[in-house]
Formats: sequence, structure tokens, C-alpha cells
Amino acid sequence: MVTIGVLALQGAVEEHVRFLEKSGSNAVRIKWPEQLQDIDGLIIPGGESTTMRKLIDQYEFLQPLQAFGESGKPVFGTCAGMILMAKRLSNDEQPHLGFIDMTVERNAFGRQKESFEAIVEIKDVAVDVEAIFIRAPLVQEVGHHVTVLSEYDDTIVAVREGNYLACSFHPELTLDYRLHEAFVHMVEEAVQG
Repeated sequence: MVTIGVLALQGAVEEHVRFLEKSGSNAVRIKWPEQLQDIDGLIIPGGESTTMRKLIDQYEFLQPLQAFGESGKPVFGTCAGMILMAKRLSNDEQPHLGFIDMTVERNAFGRQKESFEAIVEIKDVAVDVEAIFIRAPLVQEVGHHVTVLSEYDDTIVAVREGNYLACSFHPELTLDYRLHEAFVHMVEEAVQG
């Protein structure tokens, strides 16, 4: 059984932990950089990306997170996690982890009151995945090696590049954990490979 961590600085940590356990993996709340050595994959949850970056800096997570991602271990970012994983941000902000060759626009779907739910098709997962968009980012463009997994309203909302997976919505706030199952499978393949 693989062990997957959830970066536990801010956001919907417990919801991700619950879905990972339902998907057949051990789940660990990652509160200290040294814990990254003991896991096979990592989820960077939604939350507020600016606050998350401040906490990443405060707890000296930046270099260990970059090393973790560069080691080939799978990383899955949801909402703010997607922003942190992008190589480029649309407003000329400095990128954070820079894992995925994409340009992301923060809060692209509007403010909190414009939050909404939708059913999206996710390539290789399902045609009817529940998605909750809360101040969600969107992907403006992707590089050649990035696979677009899902679009909503002609907008890219989920991508994969190698062992990196990201979506602009919150799958963990629904009852649908199939995307987490797909990530667990990614982690299992990485461990076996």
C-alpha cells in the first residue's frame, strides 16, 4: 500500500485524507519538510495560494517540495495547489514550484459568491466527475508535453504532465473520489516503475 501525504499548511486537508484512505492508500498530514522523505506521493490542497506560499516559506518547505517533485514522485495540486505548481502565472507574479509547463490565471471564475458546481469529463477517469469551483484558477495555455485532461466551458481545468496532476476545482469537497483513485494509481505505478 502506498503512502501519500497531504500538505497540511492550509486548506481542505482532512477531506483529501479521507478520499485517499477510501482510495486504498495510507494518508499522512505533512506538517514538516522532513516528512516528505517518508511518502510516495503528495497532494497540495486548495486554499489561498498567497497564504500557502507564505506558510511554505515560513516553514522552509520550498526547497524540499521542489526536490520532492523533481525526484519523480507524483504530485497532485487542486485549486491553489494548481497555482503553486504552474511554471507561469498570468499576472507576471513569480511562479512558486514551477512543476507544470502551463500559464495559470488566479481567481479566473470570479469571487467566492460566483462559486459553482459542475459535472466534468476527465480523460482516463470518468465522463461525469463532480467538480466544485471556488475562486478557481484556469489554465490559459500549456506546453507540448502537458496533457489536457478536462475542460469546462472551453477552458482547461485539469492537466497532467508526467507525474504531475493538477485541477482548478475541488474534487475533495464532493462525494466523488475517482480522481483521487486515479492519483493513487499514478503513485502505485511510480513506485513499481
